[in-house]
Parts: sequence; C-alpha cells; structure tokens
Amino acid sequence: MARGRIASAVCIALLASSAASAAPTFGKWRPVAKVPGVVDVAGPRTDGRLVLATHGGLFLMRPTGSPVPYARGPQGYAGSPGEPYLALGRGHRVPGAGCAFGRDVIFALDPDATPGVVRVDRRGRSSRLADLPAGAFPTGITIDSVGVFGHRLLVTSFAAGATTLTAFDCRGRARVVATGAPHVEGGIAVAPRAFGRFGGTLIAADEATGRIYAFGPGGRVRLVTESGLPAGGDIGVESVGFVPANLGRRGAAYLADMGAPGSPTTGSDSLLMLAGTALARANLHPGDLIVATEAGAKTLAVRCGRRCSVRRVADGPTVTHAEGHITFVSRR
Repeated sequence: MARGRIASAVCIALLASSAASAAPTFGKWRPVAKVPGVVDVAGPRTDGRLVLATHGGLFLMRPTGSPVPYARGPQGYAGSPGEPYLALGRGHRVPGAGCAFGRDVIFALDPDATPGVVRVDRRGRSSRLADLPAGAFPTGITIDSVGVFGHRLLVTSFAAGATTLTAFDCRGRARVVATGAPHVEGGIAVAPRAFGRFGGTLIAADEATGRIYAFGPGGRVRLVTESGLPAGGDIGVESVGFVPANLGRRGAAYLADMGAPGSPTTGSDSLLMLAGTALARANLHPGDLIVATEAGAKTLAVRCGRRCSVRRVADGPTVTHAEGHITFVSRR
C-alpha cells in the first residue's frame, strides 16, 4: 500500500514537471531609458540613432546611449500633449510628385485643434506639411516603403465613428484612400510583400475589439485576424511592426511606454527594449508582424500566407502603457 502511494506520488510529480516544462516561455520587454512623456519611437536614422517623440518634443538616442534633445529652439518642434506619432523618411521618391520624403526627415502627427502633419527637417527645423479636416482625430502615421501606395505618407484619422485613410505626397497633396473604415489607432505599418495575401497593405489595430485590419491601396479593408487578447480602451492591441530581413541576434525591438496616470496601466515613461536573443528564441521570420497591447505590452507574432497564424511571444512589465510603433534595430 505505501509503496503504491509513493509510486503514484512520483508519477504525479513527473507529470507536473513535464507540464511545467511544456508551458510557453515569453520574451520580456525591459526599460532601457527614462523618457518622460514618450509616445513613439522611429528609426533608426542613417547615423544609427532612434527618434523619440514625447509630449515635450523630440529626442535622439543611440541604442546603447541616452536620449539627447533634438529640434529645439525658435524653428524647432515643440511636441504635443496628445499622441504625436512619428514616421521617418527613407529617401523614397513619390511618382508624379517630383520630390521625395527625404532621408531622416521626421513627420509627426499634430493632434491639436488644427490637426495635421508637421515636418521636421534634418537641421531640426519644423514646418507644416499638411492639414486634416477640422474635427478629425489623427490616429496613425507611416510612410509606404513597399511602394503599393506610391511611397506616400499614410495617415489614419477618426471622425463621426469611422476611420479615414489619407495618402499624402511629399508636397502635402492629399488623396483619400478609404472612408467609413473600422476604428484603428496607434502604430501602423505597410506590410512587406512576404506577408502572404496581405503583403503591401497597411496594417493597423483596434484596441477596442482586439482586431487587426489590412487597408488596401484601392480602399478595401479586410480583417487579418482576431488577436485573442484582452480588448478595450487603453487595453487592447495598439502597436505594430514588421521583423526586418537582417535583424540578427544582436538586434532589438523598441517600444514607447508612456506614463498615463488614471489609465488601466499607468506606464513608466520609459523606452522598452525586446532583445534580439528573445526574438530569435521565438523563431520569428523576416516579414512576421509583431503586435503589442497597450496594457502590459502582451506581444503577438502574426505570420500570414494563404492563412494567418497567431502566437504569443513576449510580455512587458505589468504597468506598461504601450504607444505608437514597434521599431527594430538590426545588428549582426
């Protein structure tokens, strides 16, 4: 009788140990710099530095350094108390416009009473690029580096219960791509062609429902997938980015964790990093979509071919209030 009970106990212990070892292990976002009011990160620039948007203005930061104020002074950029998400020019010329979105030129959403887009040149001087209709709330910004949208600057805005996607050329001339679309907000990005049947579309997330959408250049909007994570205001999927081809084990992903007193998660006013070793352990492929929730930076990898698969790959600190884009720095 006693010998049987011992054998049974050993069997149960072995089963428990096996179950624990089979449990998924997630990578961990960790803070690498204190940045009060940080709301987005873009880059890297050609000099290797990241661009950080805060409520008080812009900063430049080397991945192993500290934030340095940028674009200050009479002609500089003063920041915004809202969500001034960023896009960074890569030098792509816009067909038919006779100009380009210059390399390292910054484009920031202006979410105040006169919404639009602010341009900050390489000398740190700011100017107005384009206006949005009065009453529109700008919710996302990116530049089409793939070319399906003609290498234009893409801006989502929300008004009257629906999203509008507008494409701007480098002279600030607007073309409406989609109207009446579902709500999306946060980091948005154009998918590489390797992203299956959604390659070349604009990918954006809705924190309120947990859904991820694809906007086509002709205005069609399709559901990519349901995140399956907790959803709701200041809770659900918010930030997106695509794994680059040459990330490397020494590379990393970066994400803004904005201080947000009174929100479900209060944030830490920090720049977060997910190390390349954690990304490698997650077996990510170039062109995979990475999506993080606003509350806690619960992070998914989405891989699409004819169908899309979704799996959890990382978490942030429990206080995380993630905003803006997921930005990658490649290092071999």
